[in-house]
Amino acid sequence: MTDTVTYRTRWADMDPNGHMRHSAYADYAADHRVVMLAQWGYGVAKFAELRLGPILFREETKFLKEIGIGEEIRVDGRLASASADGSRWSIVHTIYKADGRVAATVTVDGAWLDLDRRKLTVPPAELAAAFDSMPAYEPAAR
Repeated sequence: MTDTVTYRTRWADMDPNGHMRHSAYADYAADHRVVMLAQWGYGVAKFAELRLGPILFREETKFLKEIGIGEEIRVDGRLASASADGSRWSIVHTIYKADGRVAATVTVDGAWLDLDRRKLTVPPAELAAAFDSMPAYEPAAR
């Protein structure tokens, strides 16, 4: 599995100040999660078949460096924590500029929703194992 995805920022990602708008960082992190899930065999069709979906409880972005239009960025995701049964999890996405500097981190706390019962649920064992196989997030030393 590729744990990083490279993107080129678009006109639609920019704000009037000429740098990437705050919500675009969250969009790239969300796309990265979708790519990871699909690589594990959990694309949109599989989730529809299972009547299961990921949900977020919290999303926090820390902005460190500006990103401009047409810049190449790299996004990765690291597992910060997961419950023993895989029902709840936290991922830290790091968004890097082309030169390797960290532009932002997007931290999300999520869980799995049974789409029929509209209640939290435990994911299939294979999906929980895939999350456990993610590289671990290790905060930078200060």
